[in-house]
Amino acid sequence: MLGFFRRIINSKAGLVITFLTLGVIAIAFAAGDVTGLASGSGGMTKTTVARVGRVAIGEAQLKQRVGDQLNQLRQENPTVDMPAFVAGGGVEGVLDQLLTGIALEQFGQDQGMAVSRALVGSELQGIPALQGPSGKFDQKIYERVLQQRRMTDAQVQGEIAQQAMARFLLAPTIGAAQMPASFSLPYASLLLERRSGQIALLPAAAMPTGPAPTDAELQAFYKNNAARYTVPERRVIRYARVTPDSLKAQIQPSEAEIAAAYNKDRAKYAAKEKRTITQVVVLDQKAAEALAAKVKGGAPIADAARAVGLEPRTINTVEKSAYAAQTSPAAADAVFGAAKGATVGPAKGAVGFVVARVDAVEQVAAKSLAEAREEIAKALTQQKTVAALGAVHDKLDDAIANNANFAELVGDNKLTAQSTPALTATGLNPDDPASKPDPALAEIIKAAFAAEEGDAPVMVQTAPDGSFALVALDRIVHAAPRPLAQVREAVVKDVQADRARRAARAAAAAALAKVQKGTPLAQALNEAGAKGAKIQPIGAVRGQLASNPRGVDPALAMLFSLPGGGARMLEAPGGAGWLIVKLDTIVAGDAASMPPLLASTRRDLGRLVGREYAEQFTNAVKAEVKVTRNAAELARIKADLSGKDASNQ
Repeated sequence: MLGFFRRIINSKAGLVITFLTLGVIAIAFAAGDVTGLASGSGGMTKTTVARVGRVAIGEAQLKQRVGDQLNQLRQENPTVDMPAFVAGGGVEGVLDQLLTGIALEQFGQDQGMAVSRALVGSELQGIPALQGPSGKFDQKIYERVLQQRRMTDAQVQGEIAQQAMARFLLAPTIGAAQMPASFSLPYASLLLERRSGQIALLPAAAMPTGPAPTDAELQAFYKNNAARYTVPERRVIRYARVTPDSLKAQIQPSEAEIAAAYNKDRAKYAAKEKRTITQVVVLDQKAAEALAAKVKGGAPIADAARAVGLEPRTINTVEKSAYAAQTSPAAADAVFGAAKGATVGPAKGAVGFVVARVDAVEQVAAKSLAEAREEIAKALTQQKTVAALGAVHDKLDDAIANNANFAELVGDNKLTAQSTPALTATGLNPDDPASKPDPALAEIIKAAFAAEEGDAPVMVQTAPDGSFALVALDRIVHAAPRPLAQVREAVVKDVQADRARRAARAAAAAALAKVQKGTPLAQALNEAGAKGAKIQPIGAVRGQLASNPRGVDPALAMLFSLPGGGARMLEAPGGAGWLIVKLDTIVAGDAASMPPLLASTRRDLGRLVGREYAEQFTNAVKAEVKVTRNAAELARIKADLSGKDASNQ
């Protein structure tokens, strides 16, 4: 999980590239307060986290942005919690993102650059989160989101202007991705390098676990590994469903409504005739007459049409009015006036002339009100369901905009309130191991984990039939380890497993020392007392390392980091033991005769160089505008967010 945060937030040039995407504006806007930065000319104070030239960043601003970033990460990984985010370097990443944006904005302004109000307005209207059903900017949605997130229009426009300034400055630098062709050969050849060697697994399961651990050992292990026994953040959620079933009394059509619908569409239920027709459209009248003569003379219409390069078309069970709309009233009169099997035409159509054959005639009897009742009732029920759900949704939406709380919304709209136990982001109830996540609560839980305490209720769709739920966050149960008494049995097993892993590590270290002195791997393992050790060959081409969709195999990565004949050890996945990797042979690659590989390598290097230029430019800008940080205040904020004592940081 920590690697996930580091990749997202602290990847090389990742923060710089962030400013090149308008989508980030939408994300930041939808998530929460995006600026709220205090300006001033003073120096660093105790509560100032950092300063960028004329702007100071305080605790409240940083915590707000950290919360926003965490909420966005939860859209991809609902199990993310604040302690893990902080431990993964998330706070530093968010702070650096803030500093970078402000520094670039100040630098651009100092160079005489400006972002026009027209551009800001255009980009604001292009944010998908602010567009209504028509796909256009919706002022009501914008105002509602401003109110829900406690923001101002000036804050949002300031953020957009900052993002635009960053794009102005960085886009040309990112695009500077030209690389000499000669640079690509050594890197491309490196991708073709082949290495082979041996890998030995020393399984922890084969090692002794020792006597039963004492209470002191259990207490110490529990304290040092509290995260292992920590229950993730949970949330208690209040919600009320609005479904077609809950509105059944409102959506059942009355007999009067059914009769009115029947009378309104009486033509639909009248007796009618439908015909199946095969037709050919000919642009020239004389050619149409010749084709009609052949068909009337006994030639199949399809064969006659194809003989002159035309393709017939069959129209199934069409009514006269619909056929007239496709061709012409004259053609419809002719076709619907002919007997089954007759050939008609040529008749003037919308385009050209129509030659047609009547393949089938179907007489559809009229439907009485009683016969059409079920069909009409079903259609009316669907219409009334959509209208009723929409009316409740709009009423709730207006009340939320007027600051109504959950209880008021439920009471005023006669909804049935429900409450969940304390659930994790995946829907699990840790206090009830036998329970399973309820798929029907998935969207409700997602909405609750995107909210903060004190936020207004929200509405989320819960089913394709238009059902939705009113959702409010009741309270947050922060992540905390279970008492030792509850997890004692698990801690005993973990202590014993840890002893076995340590024994496996000691045996691996002893064997590695022998291998590094020239002892063959198998002999070294035997002399080190490595019980159950297994040796297998290992090998790959360097270019294969990045092709694994599950990520680079750590053992292969180590193989390609070793010097010739070298060996090294690493822990096996899942704590299963220890691995010793020994490199035996290296076969150099040569990409000189592989132009496609050289070209792709050159492109990849060019992209990396462009990002490197942008990163170095950004660092130079920060130095120019004078960015300073308050390390002590940052450590205190991290401790506060993690729920720890800052003195232990």
